Order: sequence, then C-alpha cells, then structure tokens
Amino acid sequence: MDKRIGIDLGGTKIEGIVLAADGQELVRERVVTPQDDYQATLAAIVDLVATLEQSVGQQCSIGIGMPGSLSRVSGLVKNSNSVCLNGKPLPDDLEALLGRPLRFANDADCFVLSEASDGAAAAAGTVFGVIIGTGTGGGIVIDGKLVSGPNGISGEWGHNPLPWPQGDELPGPECYCGLNGCIETWLSGPGLSRDHYRVYGKKMQPVTIYQCDELGDEKCRDTMKRYADRMARALASIINVLDPDVIVLGGGVSNIKSIYKDVPRLWGSYVFSDRVDTRLVHAKHGDSSGVRGAAWLWPV
Repeated sequence: MDKRIGIDLGGTKIEGIVLAADGQELVRERVVTPQDDYQATLAAIVDLVATLEQSVGQQCSIGIGMPGSLSRVSGLVKNSNSVCLNGKPLPDDLEALLGRPLRFANDADCFVLSEASDGAAAAAGTVFGVIIGTGTGGGIVIDGKLVSGPNGISGEWGHNPLPWPQGDELPGPECYCGLNGCIETWLSGPGLSRDHYRVYGKKMQPVTIYQCDELGDEKCRDTMKRYADRMARALASIINVLDPDVIVLGGGVSNIKSIYKDVPRLWGSYVFSDRVDTRLVHAKHGDSSGVRGAAWLWPV
C-alpha cells in the first residue's frame, strides 16, 4: 500500500488524512466525535475511512492516534480522557470492522513521530516531543522509530514531580492522577492560569497572560518568568536522562514565542553539562502533527 491513512481520535473531533509515499497530503476529512458512545465512535471511524479511501480510489494502511494507551496486559484502552474508550478492546473491534491490521499509538506519540519524520525535528537522532495544552503529554522517537516502552508510557514526563521545587511549590496542586505537584499541574494551559490566580487572584487565559506580559504588565511578566523557569527545570530533567538532539513543542501553549528564548537561557543551570546543544523548537505541522503521525505509524 503506497498510501497511508492517519486517524486522530479526539474528544470533540475525529480527523482523517491520506498521505502519499513522500508525505504529501492528498485528502483530509473531519467529523464530530460521538459523545460517550463507544459503538457510535467505532462507526464514525469506519465511515471516515470509507470516505477517505473512496477519495483516493484504493485501500490504504491505517494508523490511529488515540487518547490514552493500550494495556500490555489486557489489550484494552487505559488512561483515556475519552472515558467511553477505557476498558474497551478498540484494536480488536476496529480491525474486525475494517478487515485489516491497524497500528495504534498515543496522540502525543503520533505528534512527535510526525515532527521527527518530516517536521521541525526531521533527521534528528533523538527527539522528545511535548503537547502543551490541557495536559502535557510527551513522546520519544529515536532514529526515526517511536519508543513505546514495556508499559506503553514512554515520554509521560507530565506525571513526574516538578524538579527542584521551591518552598511555595510544595506540595503542589492536586493532579487527576491522584498525586500532587505533577509537572502537568504547573505547565499545562490550565496550570499556567491556575498559577496566576494563585499568586494574584485574577483568572486569565494563558494567551492573555502572555499578551499582557508583552504589553508590560508586571504581574503577568512575573507569572511568565515563573512558568519559563519551571519549564526549564522540567525539560532539564529530560535532557539529563535522555539527552535528546531536539525537543519539539506543540499544543496551544507552545505558541507563546518567549518560551523558545527564555527556556534555553535558563535550563543550563539545571542540566548536568558544561554546554547544552539540545534545540528547543516549535512544531512545524501544528495541529496537523497528530493525524500525520498516525499515518506515519506505517512505513512506506
């Protein structure tokens, strides 16, 4: 099969794409995700695949990016914020309906695979990718291959504690995983807004905080300084363990331009090296990285 379909199964939309062998986008379609209805979600994916294949006139390989991951014990979905998927045999059900083998990966894994294949980290040896939005999902690609790990959780840095915590950062905000002070509670979009409210008692969206910082608002500037230092600490812990060539950021918070100047300026204080050559870059494919990465789960 010289054409590949990628499916990005999101909480509000299901997006599909067909890529040619050279990575050129041929077709893109999007449908609304049925809410809290597993069977309807299966049907929506099957119908979307049929539409895509009709558009290109051939059967294609199919990769699917999904929230959460697959249990190595049971093969069932776990850790998905689309809760109707949890505990369900998604691969078995879809393979039976579509009549062919499929490949599945976490949506953050698909993001980093896309950027390592033909995006901002193309040709890099070791790539760490992070989607910074409502959460802080991460993934790892080494020599062009996705690393999933024996537990299927490689790259899940967001549920480690914030490194080198300061006094007012302990014990840290409660995380939905049941622990306190996880990186996600500080660096996600809601985490940035929560920190500004914690210090100044004012509710603001992340983009507004950044914009006000750019306009000279001292309180927003202080919030962004705290954010940059926490990001530097969190990514320094990744560099100390993985030593990636490139760290690529995606998601809504990744559009804050100051991150790419401030964080590398700060992380040298935390990295166990006399020089840091790791590059911090913004995703080339933006919101399309997840669906493109799902297609890249199959080789040419």
